[in-house]
Amino acid sequence: MKFVPNLNALTETKTIRRHWSIWAGWFLVAVTFFAFNVKADTNQIESVRIWPSPNSTRVVIDLKEAPEFTYFSLDNPQRLVVDLKQTKKQFDFSKIANQSNLVRKIRSSKPKNNQSTRLVLELTKRVKPQLFALPPTPPYKNRLVIDLVDPDGPATVVKDAKSDPRARDVVVAIDAGHGGEDPGSIGSAGTYEKNITLSISKHLQRLIDKEPGMSAYMIRSGDYYILPNRRPELARQNKADLLISIHADAFTTPQPSGASVWTLSVRRANSELGRWMEQTEKHSELLGGAAEVIQDTTNERYLAQALLDMSMDHSLATSFELSEEMISQMKQVTKMHKKRPQSASLAVLTAPDIPSVLVETGFISNPREEKNLNWDKHRRKLAQAIFTATKRFFQKSPPDGTLWAKQRQESRTHRVRRGDSLSLLAQRYNVKVSDIKSANSLKNDTVRVGQVLSIPQT
Repeated sequence: MKFVPNLNALTETKTIRRHWSIWAGWFLVAVTFFAFNVKADTNQIESVRIWPSPNSTRVVIDLKEAPEFTYFSLDNPQRLVVDLKQTKKQFDFSKIANQSNLVRKIRSSKPKNNQSTRLVLELTKRVKPQLFALPPTPPYKNRLVIDLVDPDGPATVVKDAKSDPRARDVVVAIDAGHGGEDPGSIGSAGTYEKNITLSISKHLQRLIDKEPGMSAYMIRSGDYYILPNRRPELARQNKADLLISIHADAFTTPQPSGASVWTLSVRRANSELGRWMEQTEKHSELLGGAAEVIQDTTNERYLAQALLDMSMDHSLATSFELSEEMISQMKQVTKMHKKRPQSASLAVLTAPDIPSVLVETGFISNPREEKNLNWDKHRRKLAQAIFTATKRFFQKSPPDGTLWAKQRQESRTHRVRRGDSLSLLAQRYNVKVSDIKSANSLKNDTVRVGQVLSIPQT
């Protein structure tokens, strides 16, 4: 029997196949389009934060994913335009808190395409922008950081002595650790180290500024970030005689407790806690200062060379002596984790010509000490102990040219003891016999036991 094909059935089958082919093609196009749009809109702005400081403003954009961005500047008026690729436009920029004197407002504008977001920073003046992305670092996610540097930042001001215009104050630079994008250690109750350190620093500042012959300079006076290497540079620019860096300690477990005082070690830290602190400092740089870490290489070379300078020996010796005085005062108001000064290689302590100490006021990782550090009365006591130690140290060894050095020189006296003579006193104090006689209106070389003589300066 001869097979005869069913032409109607064949035609129907071809039609079905053709329809399936068309539908499959449209399905593939739809899937591709959907996948493209999903990819195109994967990123999202979650928050925007503005951190003003005296010399700059930092704008931080928190994003769901790592940002892809381009930017350019516009004049008349001054604007910085940032294009974020593959980013959703769902964000209310009108609710951003802004206290910057460089940024008028942040708003959105018409994007380059439907898959991007365009931000416009309206500025008050021409600035030098620096933009860089930061990877997730707890407690933050992906970030785009915009640093706006004020070319006309405030000039450095150094106070003169309050009591005597002919002599200057002892200048103490106070460094409140961390700040801005870098919260420092975070306690179990959510306490940020940067807030504790700033509070103690402000208490210390008030005590110092009230004392005749002393003036305080705040390295950080608000909630903004300064690179650790930059802090001793600011102390030097303000002609500080001492740099005190205030911190709150932390460790991987909640058990450690107590305060401690640290000085610079030119070698690696010789304790587990010291190594932890060094790692924490690097972590802080990642949080708050990536752009400066990348660009600031000359400063690193300078500091490395300066460590070899002989002035560092005097700075280290002075720092250690002051640290012992601080421990003596602090142990009267809080438990001490270490009864002797500790050492670690910390950038904030590397000023070769300025004695520098880092005070860990307690372990914020310890729940009991976190509670104490949140108590303002306790912070005041810590500031008072640090102030008392600093005052006593400089009254014993005032820097040259200061009011206290002048007063010490003018009040130098000697009570005559058995065996003393003018020639012996002249040799001891490196002055001339005739100068001693003139200062005390002596008509001859005779002195008596118990007599108080004024010793003139060399």
